[in-house]
Amino acid sequence: MKKELFISKLPHLRRHPQQDDVMQSHTETVQGHGFSWTDIQNPTRAEIDKLGESYSFNTLNLDDSVSKIQLAKIDSYDDHSFIILHFPPMVIKKGMPRVSQLAVFIGKDYLVTIHNGELKPLVDMFMQCKENDQHRNHILAKSPGFLLYKIIDALVDDLLHTLRRIVANLDEIEDDVFDENKSTPKKISVLRREITILRRIVHPLRKIVLETSKNTQRFSNPDDDLAIHFDDVIDHIDKVAETLDEAKETMEIYKDTDFMLSTEKSNKILATLTIIFTLSIPATVIGAIYGMNVNLPGGIQTGSWDALGPYTTFITMVSISTIPAVLMFLYFFKRKWLAE
Repeated sequence: MKKELFISKLPHLRRHPQQDDVMQSHTETVQGHGFSWTDIQNPTRAEIDKLGESYSFNTLNLDDSVSKIQLAKIDSYDDHSFIILHFPPMVIKKGMPRVSQLAVFIGKDYLVTIHNGELKPLVDMFMQCKENDQHRNHILAKSPGFLLYKIIDALVDDLLHTLRRIVANLDEIEDDVFDENKSTPKKISVLRREITILRRIVHPLRKIVLETSKNTQRFSNPDDDLAIHFDDVIDHIDKVAETLDEAKETMEIYKDTDFMLSTEKSNKILATLTIIFTLSIPATVIGAIYGMNVNLPGGIQTGSWDALGPYTTFITMVSISTIPAVLMFLYFFKRKWLAE
């Protein structure tokens, strides 16, 4: 028998008249097998207060569900649990939050998820349950505890996609570091920031998911062992955490390598300019001396030399300037000071 679908929508409130529908606040509910799933996106204070009246939730938990600065945690009560989980947004951009928060109220016959609509896997899962009877019967056929597992599993799988993108970026940066024609400091800094944000999210996530697996068993069917399902999720989190730790170490190596290569390139440039300046010193000194208003051999006051013709003085001055420069060049070459 096909299960009836119940969908309720509360009046929405836009945060700003010019913002798009992504920021629209709304509440929807789908009915599962003996329990309901209520999803609240971009919650308003009025919606949270109405939720508290409907379920008699703790006021502090309700405040935490709309707060942007909460730490990941789990609060257990006799008839329900309150969980806060953090996940990264799909794309980290300037002005976007560094953490997407998911607040969950779970009881025997309900599951309430509260978020800002940035968690695409969760939004897609809810829409599929709302619009597709077969998918809804599969996801909502067991218990609130199993549904919570499916939600966390989908969000952690999305972390694996993010991880693959970071690994691909690491490979690209590795190639760029050894390419003298490409600048990598900005790329390295941006990726280091993203890795740092993900590590701050993933490491606490493992602990909360482990506690959740133990706590939500009471909200599942007796024949469903959620620990087995959550163990698979924890293994994925461990893999993400381990890869992020390795990526952090790799980024430090790339940063040091880029610094050393940049320093070496700068040293070569400075060495070349220094040698050019040094070779020009004899000519500069002689030119400066003969530019002074004093009597010097071959000067205007004493008369130019003409043993080699009218340009004897010029030839003599060029020779006097060139010979020291040539000798210095040969000395630098012998000492291997010339830049390659």
